[in-house]
Amino acid sequence: MIDDPNFRRGGTAMSADRGDTYHLLGNLIRFHVRPPESGGGYCLVELRTAPGAGAPPNRHPEDDEVFYVLEGEFEFRVGEENIPARSGDCVKVPNGAVHAFRNVGPAPARMLVINSPGRIHEAFFSEAGDLVPDGTTDFPVQDGPPDIPRVLEIGARNRMEFLVGAANEAHA
Repeated sequence: MIDDPNFRRGGTAMSADRGDTYHLLGNLIRFHVRPPESGGGYCLVELRTAPGAGAPPNRHPEDDEVFYVLEGEFEFRVGEENIPARSGDCVKVPNGAVHAFRNVGPAPARMLVINSPGRIHEAFFSEAGDLVPDGTTDFPVQDGPPDIPRVLEIGARNRMEFLVGAANEAHA
């Protein structure tokens, strides 16, 4: 049973300021729908990505992933293919495919991401990311470099594999 007071059987409306937001690797990840709110079908997040930031090459055997660019310019790598994506473009990544993305524009960029069924992404983002205050749109100042071994370990626990050796090749 869903105990979220904003959820109504048959449909829901959520205010623009609802949803936990986490900071991870230059991305602000804001949850709009978590898997329990969708009957276990999907997870919907909004990403705000700093210029030059993104996600390193990774794969996950359980979640399909769809990226819909709202604003800005991204470059995706899916398998061996580089895919430029701008506002209105959609990139589909089947489960198990190696993929990465990076904001290649001069300003923060935004996209919606659907993961289905989404449990591993919800767990990974919530555990690896740093919870930021509601309404945060500026990227937090970091005290030092990200703790990559910690991120890799959390990813492995959630059945996400990061190919850190391939990170330099991802956007060659």
